[in-house]
Amino acid sequence: MSNPQSPAVLPAAAPAVPVGRSLLHLVVAGIAWGTAGAAGSLVFRNSDMGPLALSFWRCAGGLLLLLAVPALRLLRPGRGGPATAPVATPVPRSAVEPRRTRLIRIVGTGVGLAVFQTAYFAAVESTGLAVGTVVTLGAGPVLIAIGARVTMGERLGLGGLAAVTGALAGLAVLVLGGGGAEVRLAGVGHAVLSAAGFAALTLLTRRLGRTGATGAGSLAGTAWTFGVSALVVLPLAVAEGLLPHTEDAVRLLLLLLYVAAIPTALAYALYFAGAAVVRAATVSVIMLLEPVSAALLAVTLLGEELTATTVLGTVLLLAAVTGLALAEARTAAERRRGEEPAAA
Repeated sequence: MSNPQSPAVLPAAAPAVPVGRSLLHLVVAGIAWGTAGAAGSLVFRNSDMGPLALSFWRCAGGLLLLLAVPALRLLRPGRGGPATAPVATPVPRSAVEPRRTRLIRIVGTGVGLAVFQTAYFAAVESTGLAVGTVVTLGAGPVLIAIGARVTMGERLGLGGLAAVTGALAGLAVLVLGGGGAEVRLAGVGHAVLSAAGFAALTLLTRRLGRTGATGAGSLAGTAWTFGVSALVVLPLAVAEGLLPHTEDAVRLLLLLLYVAAIPTALAYALYFAGAAVVRAATVSVIMLLEPVSAALLAVTLLGEELTATTVLGTVLLLAAVTGLALAEARTAAERRRGEEPAAA
């Protein structure tokens, strides 16, 4: 792999990922993420592993899988002869990610990812898959919209403000009307913390993606992010207990392998690539696929019950994020109309 800090003569850079393909990346990532909580719930049911240990093994496993990808490419035999090295062509120095920017991106997204997924697993363990996922992904767009307004000047507008208000109302319904057994306050708190981590890494990825640097969304960058996350979680995971006790070690190993491969190595690689191109609010809307798929798995696979209050709070949250999608579409249309005269 090329070193981003090497001189500004690199292998021919791939063209910018088209928006359509970036959206597809995000769709696949959202669906894959929706299965992570279900797999985590099964891990908790089949062992005494805690959320910190699960988060560590998820990051460590994802890191190993991502590191294996370049090795497999090198081992793959060429067609019709030795592999031909890519022709080195000059790349503008502005396209090379500065060292400081690269460090901020790796550390920032690594810490954000550690908070996001560790708190999410804690929420799932405490209050269940459906509620934990809905609160996390319902609060996430609210924090993203507010953060994008503060850090990047993205306008919220009346529609966005109404959507944020609706999301807070849905969250209040879930917390205050959950009936205790179905919705636990501690689990909701973990879910909100998880949403804050998700919002932070989403905003950072998008902000740095605006620079057009080659490191944003790269496979190596994602691997570095997993490495930082694993290091952040490791001390706490050791205190919690890294090696779980279980009566079915094979089943647990398969679950951990699935968590590391599909909703981690694959999903995050696609997510970071897509989030570097697509606007932050749009990313949050597409990620609605996660709570929807997670809720379906919670009912069909895990046997969780959705009370009327839970359904109402979920509907309010999802409707609020849909409102953010409409506000996002209007903002994008207004921006295009404003740029058309200048382009003519």
